[in-house]
Amino acid sequence: MTASKIAYKPVGLALGALSGMIAGAAFKQAWKLVEGQGDAPDATDEDRPWNQILLAAAIQGAIFAVVKASVERSGAVAVRRLTGTWPD
Repeated sequence: MTASKIAYKPVGLALGALSGMIAGAAFKQAWKLVEGQGDAPDATDEDRPWNQILLAAAIQGAIFAVVKASVERSGAVAVRRLTGTWPD
């Protein structure tokens, strides 16, 4: 195992947790803009219509994917700056 892989493991774990928190906060704000309601619907919310459930899931998925990719890429760049090699 290379030094960059070893260095990236704890960084990757910490960044994963951080990206989840960032994405969750971003989704809450985005949902307030979209629907004006405080809480996004869950798939099992009986009183919410299908279109609202699917819209919330699509927005949440897109936000989580973008935040995760951004945070992971930033972490990989930081590891390369520290170790000189790209983590695999």
